[in-house]
Amino acid sequence: MVSVAGDIACGTTVAAYNNGDGTATQCRQKYTGRLLAGSDAVWTLGDHIYPTATTTQLGNAYDPTGWGQLKGVTFPSPGDHDYGKIGGAGYFTYFGVPSYYSFEMGGWHVISLNSEIDHSAGSPQEQWLQSDLASTSAACIAAYWGEPRWTSGKKAPGNATFDAFWQDLYAAHTDLALAGDTHSYERFAQMAPNGSVAGDGIREFVVGTGGRSLVGFPYVQPTSEKRVKAFGVLQLTLQDGSYSWQFLDEASTIRDSGSATCN
Repeated sequence: MVSVAGDIACGTTVAAYNNGDGTATQCRQKYTGRLLAGSDAVWTLGDHIYPTATTTQLGNAYDPTGWGQLKGVTFPSPGDHDYGKIGGAGYFTYFGVPSYYSFEMGGWHVISLNSEIDHSAGSPQEQWLQSDLASTSAACIAAYWGEPRWTSGKKAPGNATFDAFWQDLYAAHTDLALAGDTHSYERFAQMAPNGSVAGDGIREFVVGTGGRSLVGFPYVQPTSEKRVKAFGVLQLTLQDGSYSWQFLDEASTIRDSGSATCN
C-alpha cells in the first residue's frame, strides 16, 4: 500500500503559522502522520514543510510528524516551499534524491517530476520524460509532481504550463497523475491533455491534505468527480493491470474509494 499527500508540516518559526499578512492558518500535521501506519511506500507531492524546507526545519518539524519516520521508503517530489529562496538545498540534502527520477513499484513504472524547474516542451526535464517513458514496458504508469494541471481550487482551472507533461504521459498511456499545492482532496475523471473526458485518459488526484491548511472548491471543474475538504492521506494499492484507492481523513474515515484497470 502506498500513502500519498503533499503540503504536510509547519515549521518551528512564527512565520510558518501565518499567511504573511498577519492572519493565522491552521496547521495540524500530527493527525495525518499516524495514517501512514502499514505503508509499504510513501509518495510526497511537494511542500514538506512551511515556510521553507531547510534541513533544520525538516529535522525539527517534519521528522516528528510521522512522515519523517518513513523517510527510508519515501519517494518525494518538490514544491515551491521546498525550493523557497534556497533552490531546494534542504530538500535535496534531506532526501538525497535527484531533481526528477523514476522507479518500479508493484509492477508499475512510477515517475517523480519537478514542478519547480523548467518543464516546458523541449526542456531537459521534458526530454528526459519522453526518453524515460519510451524505455518502459510496464502496463501501468503513474507520475506525480508539486502543482496540479487541473484543480477546482483558487488556482482553477489549473496550471497549463504542465501541458507538455500531460501530452507525453497521455501518449504513453499513463494511468495516474498526482499533485498537491491545492490544500484539499480532489479526484478527476480520466482526461485527455485538453481536459476532456477520455476513456483512455489520465486520472488526476490532487492531495494537498498533509496538514498545512485547508481550502475549498470555488471553481468546480466539469471533470471533477469527488471533492473533500479535510486533512488526510490517499492510499493506493497497485496491482498488475489495475489499481484501487481510498482517501482517509484524519479520523481514519474513508471519504472516497474506487478501483480501475490500467489503460
